[in-house]
Parts: sequence; C-alpha cells; structure tokens
Amino acid sequence: MDQESVKKPVSKLSQPVTKLIATYRDNYLRELETPELATIHVDELASKIAFWYEKLRKIVDWKEEHLVRRGAIERTLKRTLLTEMAGFSVVPNLKLDEVAESIVIELVRGGHFANDKIPSSKIPQVQMVLEKYIYLLSNNPLAKEIKNSVRIKKKINIYNWLLELAACEIEEVIEPPLNQYALIECMLTSMLERVRIKPSQSISDENKWLQLFIAIQRALLHLDDPIITYRLLRVYYHDWHGLSEEKLTTVADNIFELEKRVEKDLNHSAGGKFFQICEKYDTVYLMLDDILRKFKNRPRLIEKTFSSKKELVKHVKTVYTKRLKTLKKRLYRSAIFSTLSIFIAGSVSLFLFEGPIAKFFYGEFKPLAIAVDILLPTIMMYVLVSIIRPPRPENLKRVIIETKKIVYKQLEKDVYEIILIQKKRPVMNFLVGLLYAMGSALSLWLVFQLFSLAKIPPTSLYIDTLNVAMIVFAAMVIKQRAKELTIEEKVSFFEFTLDIISVPLAKLGQWLSRKWKEYNIVSVFFMALVDMPFSKFLGFISSWSSYLKEKKSEIH
Repeated sequence: MDQESVKKPVSKLSQPVTKLIATYRDNYLRELETPELATIHVDELASKIAFWYEKLRKIVDWKEEHLVRRGAIERTLKRTLLTEMAGFSVVPNLKLDEVAESIVIELVRGGHFANDKIPSSKIPQVQMVLEKYIYLLSNNPLAKEIKNSVRIKKKINIYNWLLELAACEIEEVIEPPLNQYALIECMLTSMLERVRIKPSQSISDENKWLQLFIAIQRALLHLDDPIITYRLLRVYYHDWHGLSEEKLTTVADNIFELEKRVEKDLNHSAGGKFFQICEKYDTVYLMLDDILRKFKNRPRLIEKTFSSKKELVKHVKTVYTKRLKTLKKRLYRSAIFSTLSIFIAGSVSLFLFEGPIAKFFYGEFKPLAIAVDILLPTIMMYVLVSIIRPPRPENLKRVIIETKKIVYKQLEKDVYEIILIQKKRPVMNFLVGLLYAMGSALSLWLVFQLFSLAKIPPTSLYIDTLNVAMIVFAAMVIKQRAKELTIEEKVSFFEFTLDIISVPLAKLGQWLSRKWKEYNIVSVFFMALVDMPFSKFLGFISSWSSYLKEKKSEIH
C-alpha cells in the first residue's frame, strides 16, 4: 500500500460539497486577512436621510429584499442618463469617472453598502463597466436611427435591457457574490449527477446544463430575469468582464440576436419541469449555506464540523428552526410592501384617472365604491397570505435525510426524472384545457361581480379586475417563497380548489406586472421629479456638513 495514502484519510464528503466548503473557507480567510485599504466614506447625516428615503421608495416601487439594491442602481443609472433616454442618444461629453463615483457614493449613502467598507478602487472598476454599456448603447444597430414608433419602442426596450444588465454587473463588481456562485455550482454539479431526462435525446447536454443553471437561480435564490441574463452572458462570453474591442463591436452589432438567444433560454419549453425539480430540493442547499455562514469568523472549523454526521444534524436542526421562525415574518413583510405599492398606485390611479373619467361619464364616484376600489385588493392580499401554512413537522426529518445524501458520498445516488415528451392524450388534454379556461372565466367573473355590487362605475370595473389579478400574482409569488423549507408538498382539497380560481388570475397578473414595470407612472414621477432634486439635496447636505466640520476643527 502507498505510504501517502495511509497518511491521508479518505474524505467522506461528496466532491461538490468538498469544493463548496473549500470556497467558503478560503473566502472567509481572505476577508479576515485583507489589509486595510482606503474606503469610501459618506456623511452620516446625509446617510440617515437617504436611508429613510430609500424606505419610502421601497413602498412606491416595491421589490423583494434581495432586489432592492439593484433597483437603486437602476434608478441611479436611469436618472443619470435621463437626457439620453429622452433624446435616444448618448451624450458624448459624459464624464464616466464622475458618474461612477456618484453611483458608488449614492449606494453607500442609501445604506445599500456599508459605510467605510467599500474600497475606493471599486470606482475605476465601475467606470469600466459603464464604458462597456455606454458603448453598446451608442453602437447598436438602432442607436443612430429613429424611423417610426415601432423602432422607438424597440430602442427604448433595448436601452432598458442594457441598463438592467449594467446594474447587475455594477452590483457584482462592488461586492462580488463569491459564495453565492459557489452554492450555485455545488447544486448544479449535484443535480447534473442525479437528473435523468426521458427520452434522453429530447434535449442536448448543453441545454440541460443551461436549464438547470437557470432553474437553480430561480428556485434557490429567487433571482429575476435581468440578473440571470447577465450571468448567461458570462456563460456565452467567458471574458465578458474584459471584452476586447473587436468582440465588443461584434456584441453591439448583434445585440438583438443576443437578446433573442437569452429570451429563448429563459423561456425554454422545458424550463418549468427543471424548476419543479430544483424547487423541491433547494432546501438542502439553503441549509448548507446557513450552516457555512455560522463559521464566518471560524472558517478552519468548517470541514471538521461537516465530517461529523452528528454535528451536521445538530446544525441542520438549528438553522432549520431559525428559518422557520422568521419565515412567516418575512412573508408578511413582503405582503405589506407589495400591497402598499399597489395600494398607492391604485389610489393615484383612482383620483387622477378613474375618478375624473367616471365623473365625466357617470357623475359622482360614491364613497362605498371608493372604499371597495381601494380596500378590496388589500384585504384580498391579507387573506391570501394569512392562509399560507408553514411546513409540516415531519418535513424536518426529510430535510435531514436529503442533506446527508448530498453532503456525504453515496454508493448509489438518487435519480430525479424529468419526462419531456408526454404521451399524446388529446381527449384528456382537451378536458384539462377546458377546465382551465372555465376556471379563468369563473375567477374573472367573481372579481367583476364583487366590484359591481359596490356600484363601481363601468370604466373602473375592468381596471380594478386587472389590479386584483396583479394582487393574486404577488400573493402566489409570496406563497412560492413559503416553500423554501418544504421538500415534499402535500396539497389539500381546499388549496386545490383555490388554485382552480387563483392560478388563472395569477397568470394574468404576471403578464400585467411585467407591463407595470414598464409603465409604473408613480415610479417615473418619483425618478423625474423627486429622485433628481433629492440627490442634489443630499449632495448639498453632505457638503454643508463637511464644511461645518472643517470650520469646527479650526476652533481651538
């Protein structure tokens, strides 16, 4: 027997988890050993004011917790480049070094990154990101062309698409999510070993990898399309961060083909089936992440802890219990902010548009109708969220079993089957489709009737029905988040019946919500008339505070 093999014990841990542990450990050690660097500091008073303003913005333009920071970067970019948006061209004299500095300072000031923690060296890196996307904005096929309204709309869409990608890249440049990437890779490697496609020829190995890559980010991290798009671009172009001039020109020339390629991957016909599998087993990887975070200040103990099954089970129970306790609280917080956002938008719509139109055609908008118009969607959101149930007690046992299967080497791995080509059953498919259509008609009719009983003017009935669809969609998303700890879901008869009515409404609400992002009048109002002056005001407060501190230091 080889002497070296005697000295070195064979690891009981699986290869993906061994790599995951090593990455977390190395990242934590690097953070502990990082030398002192010049960091970005913002005035505390201006920071406090900006913090509360961001809270208000969160209500007006609601986003989930993990998307708030990127939303702030998007707003800053759009506000900075507002003149370009209006004129459909990029100002050639734009000072990108100043823009990069103002973006980073504003993010620190708003509390999205910690004060005195972000190195000043990040500013030139943000500038490089801006230079790349400004080039793509300036040199894509429609950059110098305005022919008709269709082309203008297409131009605005590509403009917004590129700014969303720029915001994603800026966020990752300022604070790279190294552990998050490691977690995705761990789950991706494990799922590739276990997922079997039937029939096997129905999807290529490349597409299988891509669909798992997309599904894992949607199920495990609840990431949206812009950030997944950015990460897909990094897959298509391994040197995306430092594209050569020649490659950058090629990307700009083919930007619309690139957008279509991304859309095709994001909306693949098999995407839903991959998501279902990933959503079922994402709990294990959430547990691993939570356990590894506990060792941030003791990284050298990680491997020892994972090597002991008894220790691992103890930690799984601890982090599972902690997540379970905070789950309902997090769900209600999401419900409150999403409801408030639509409540404010509904109120603005009522008093600025619906009310005047109804008054012109039908006379007064009665008090009962106003109350129902505003409060019914809010009450509906509350009810839909309040009936969300936490996982059953026996779920923890299943989580522990599945965690052991992933963490430790197994002689035989579980197989997760995805059947892509179903047997042709035209009669059954017709009946299911008919029932779904009937459920859609029934749900819309019920909502319409509720508003009709309150004597809401006909001009508002359709708007309010669509508003309820958006509320139901938001509630369904929150319900999906509640499954983060559930491995095996058991649907009750009541939930099945509720789904018959709510799922069609939610699908309509999903489509409307995407349109809402494009035409959120309240958000646009805040950006144009509030964000810009407020940003200048904060700059003034910061300068004034620094001036006073300087003068104070001269008093001896």
